[in-house]
Amino acid sequence: MVLNRLRSPSPIDAVAAVVALAALGGVIWSPKLSNAVAKATGAVKPVQVSVDVRHLVSADPEELLNAAREEAALNIVIRNQPAGRVTLVAVDDVTNPLVAVQPDGSIVVADAPSTALPRHARFVIEASAEIKPSGVVIGGTKLKVGVPVELEGRLYRLNGVVSGVTPL
Repeated sequence: MVLNRLRSPSPIDAVAAVVALAALGGVIWSPKLSNAVAKATGAVKPVQVSVDVRHLVSADPEELLNAAREEAALNIVIRNQPAGRVTLVAVDDVTNPLVAVQPDGSIVVADAPSTALPRHARFVIEASAEIKPSGVVIGGTKLKVGVPVELEGRLYRLNGVVSGVTPL
Protein backbone atom coordinates (compact mmCIF):
# COMPACT_ATOMS: atom_id res chain seq x y z
CA MET A 1 0.00 0.00 0.00
CA VAL A 2 2.83 2.38 0.82
CA LEU A 3 4.61 1.47 -2.42
CA ASN A 4 1.63 2.70 -4.50
CA ARG A 5 1.88 6.21 -3.03
CA LEU A 6 5.59 6.55 -3.78
CA ARG A 7 5.23 5.87 -7.49
CA SER A 8 5.95 8.53 -10.10
CA PRO A 9 4.23 11.92 -9.65
CA SER A 10 1.15 12.63 -11.71
CA PRO A 11 0.62 15.75 -13.89
CA ILE A 12 -1.55 17.20 -11.12
CA ASP A 13 1.39 16.95 -8.71
CA ALA A 14 3.58 18.83 -11.21
CA VAL A 15 0.98 21.61 -11.59
CA ALA A 16 0.69 21.91 -7.80
CA ALA A 17 4.47 22.20 -7.50
CA VAL A 18 4.60 24.95 -10.15
CA VAL A 19 1.83 26.89 -8.38
CA ALA A 20 3.66 26.56 -5.04
CA LEU A 21 6.92 27.81 -6.59
CA ALA A 22 5.13 30.75 -8.22
CA ALA A 23 3.58 31.70 -4.87
CA LEU A 24 6.96 31.47 -3.17
CA GLY A 25 8.51 33.64 -5.90
CA GLY A 26 5.76 36.23 -5.47
CA VAL A 27 6.44 36.43 -1.75
CA ILE A 28 10.20 36.78 -2.25
CA TRP A 29 9.96 39.48 -4.91
CA SER A 30 7.02 41.39 -3.42
CA PRO A 31 7.43 45.19 -3.12
CA LYS A 32 6.65 45.16 0.59
CA LEU A 33 9.37 42.62 1.30
CA SER A 34 11.92 44.44 -0.86
CA ASN A 35 11.00 47.73 0.87
CA ALA A 36 11.49 46.07 4.26
CA VAL A 37 14.89 44.72 3.15
CA ALA A 38 15.85 48.16 1.80
CA LYS A 39 14.91 49.79 5.12
CA ALA A 40 16.88 47.20 7.09
CA THR A 41 20.00 47.66 4.96
CA GLY A 42 19.83 51.46 5.06
CA ALA A 43 19.19 51.86 1.31
CA VAL A 44 16.06 53.93 2.01
CA LYS A 45 16.67 57.62 2.68
CA PRO A 46 14.32 60.60 3.05
CA VAL A 47 13.82 62.82 -0.02
CA GLN A 48 11.96 66.06 -0.53
CA VAL A 49 9.86 66.32 -3.69
CA SER A 50 8.22 69.43 -5.17
CA VAL A 51 5.04 68.84 -7.17
CA ASP A 52 3.55 71.70 -9.20
CA VAL A 53 -0.20 71.67 -9.75
CA ARG A 54 -1.16 74.00 -12.60
CA HIS A 55 -4.66 75.37 -13.23
CA LEU A 56 -6.02 74.43 -9.82
CA VAL A 57 -9.74 73.90 -10.35
CA SER A 58 -11.74 74.75 -7.25
CA ALA A 59 -14.65 76.98 -6.27
CA ASP A 60 -12.49 78.28 -3.41
CA PRO A 61 -8.81 77.61 -4.15
CA GLU A 62 -7.56 79.27 -0.95
CA GLU A 63 -9.79 77.03 1.18
CA LEU A 64 -8.55 73.97 -0.73
CA LEU A 65 -4.91 74.92 -0.07
CA ASN A 66 -5.67 75.50 3.63
CA ALA A 67 -7.41 72.10 3.88
CA ALA A 68 -4.34 70.46 2.30
CA ARG A 69 -2.03 72.22 4.78
CA GLU A 70 -4.07 70.95 7.74
CA GLU A 71 -3.99 67.34 6.53
CA ALA A 72 -0.19 66.94 6.84
CA ALA A 73 -0.16 63.63 4.90
CA LEU A 74 -1.48 62.45 1.56
CA ASN A 75 -1.40 59.55 -0.86
CA ILE A 76 0.76 59.74 -3.97
CA VAL A 77 0.26 57.95 -7.29
CA ILE A 78 3.25 57.93 -9.67
CA ARG A 79 2.60 57.01 -13.31
CA ASN A 80 -0.77 55.50 -12.35
CA GLN A 81 0.90 53.26 -9.72
CA PRO A 82 0.03 53.83 -6.04
CA ALA A 83 3.26 54.66 -4.23
CA GLY A 84 2.02 55.02 -0.66
CA ARG A 85 1.51 57.77 1.87
CA VAL A 86 3.86 60.76 2.14
CA THR A 87 4.27 63.66 4.54
CA LEU A 88 3.18 67.10 3.38
CA VAL A 89 5.81 69.71 4.29
CA ALA A 90 4.35 72.83 2.66
CA VAL A 91 1.78 74.07 0.17
CA ASP A 92 2.57 77.35 -1.59
CA ASP A 93 0.51 79.43 -3.97
CA VAL A 94 2.81 80.11 -6.94
CA THR A 95 0.35 81.98 -9.15
CA ASN A 96 2.14 84.57 -11.25
CA PRO A 97 1.20 88.20 -10.60
CA LEU A 98 -0.30 90.41 -13.29
CA VAL A 99 2.29 92.49 -15.14
CA ALA A 100 1.36 95.52 -17.25
CA VAL A 101 3.61 97.79 -19.31
CA GLN A 102 2.57 101.43 -19.11
CA PRO A 103 2.74 103.89 -22.06
CA ASP A 104 5.80 105.57 -20.52
CA GLY A 105 7.67 102.23 -20.47
CA SER A 106 7.35 101.53 -16.76
CA ILE A 107 6.12 98.18 -15.50
CA VAL A 108 3.33 97.78 -12.97
CA VAL A 109 3.02 94.52 -11.02
CA ALA A 110 -0.18 93.65 -9.17
CA ASP A 111 -1.53 90.59 -7.42
CA ALA A 112 -4.12 88.80 -9.51
CA PRO A 113 -7.63 88.70 -8.16
CA SER A 114 -8.63 85.14 -7.26
CA THR A 115 -11.13 84.84 -10.11
CA ALA A 116 -9.11 86.49 -12.90
CA LEU A 117 -6.38 83.90 -13.47
CA PRO A 118 -6.11 80.17 -12.88
CA ARG A 119 -4.30 79.36 -9.64
CA HIS A 120 -1.10 77.36 -9.41
CA ALA A 121 0.22 75.58 -6.31
CA ARG A 122 3.45 73.87 -5.29
CA PHE A 123 3.18 70.92 -2.89
CA VAL A 124 6.41 70.06 -1.07
CA ILE A 125 6.33 66.49 0.23
CA GLU A 126 8.76 64.25 2.07
CA ALA A 127 9.00 60.52 1.46
CA SER A 128 11.28 57.56 2.05
CA ALA A 129 12.97 56.51 -1.17
CA GLU A 130 15.71 54.29 -2.49
CA ILE A 131 18.57 56.32 -3.95
CA LYS A 132 19.91 54.42 -6.95
CA PRO A 133 22.42 55.43 -9.63
CA SER A 134 19.53 55.73 -12.09
CA GLY A 135 17.52 58.02 -9.79
CA VAL A 136 15.13 58.08 -6.86
CA VAL A 137 12.66 55.20 -6.44
CA ILE A 138 9.49 55.67 -4.37
CA GLY A 139 7.12 52.75 -3.98
CA GLY A 140 8.89 50.76 -6.68
CA THR A 141 8.55 53.56 -9.29
CA LYS A 142 11.29 55.90 -10.51
CA LEU A 143 10.62 59.53 -9.74
CA LYS A 144 12.30 62.27 -11.79
CA VAL A 145 11.56 65.88 -12.67
CA GLY A 146 8.73 65.99 -15.22
CA VAL A 147 7.03 62.77 -14.09
CA PRO A 148 3.23 63.12 -13.74
CA VAL A 149 1.91 62.36 -10.26
CA GLU A 150 -1.45 62.41 -8.55
CA LEU A 151 -1.85 63.78 -5.03
CA GLU A 152 -4.85 62.54 -3.11
CA GLY A 153 -6.09 63.88 0.19
CA ARG A 154 -9.31 63.47 2.08
CA LEU A 155 -11.17 66.13 0.04
CA TYR A 156 -9.18 66.37 -3.19
CA ARG A 157 -7.35 64.56 -5.96
CA LEU A 158 -4.97 66.75 -7.95
CA ASN A 159 -2.81 66.03 -10.97
CA GLY A 160 0.64 67.57 -10.95
CA VAL A 161 4.17 67.29 -12.28
CA VAL A 162 7.35 66.76 -10.29
CA SER A 163 9.40 69.96 -10.39
CA GLY A 164 12.20 69.03 -7.99
CA VAL A 165 13.72 66.05 -6.15
CA THR A 166 16.17 66.68 -3.30
CA PRO A 167 17.72 63.89 -1.19
CA LEU A 168 17.91 64.95 2.46
